[in-house]
Amino acid sequence: PELVGEVLEVVRSLAEDGMTMVMVTHEMAFARDASSRIIFMADGGVSAAGPPAEILGTEIDNERLRSFLARFRASHF
Repeated sequence: PELVGEVLEVVRSLAEDGMTMVMVTHEMAFARDASSRIIFMADGGVSAAGPPAEILGTEIDNERLRSFLARFRASHF
């Protein structure tokens, strides 16, 4: 695979096959769809971790994550 979409499809296929992977991405929709667990890192450490629905949902307790997602959503929607 050469293009971003092609790479994401390969990774999505591997995830569906049950392969464990550690990835770093800013492709939030892809992370939501392909992950069983998301770890949000900030300021040199783990700031939040959990299933995609919890980390990317609407009720977020972590201020740093909430701030990041607000900025991300404003720039992508």
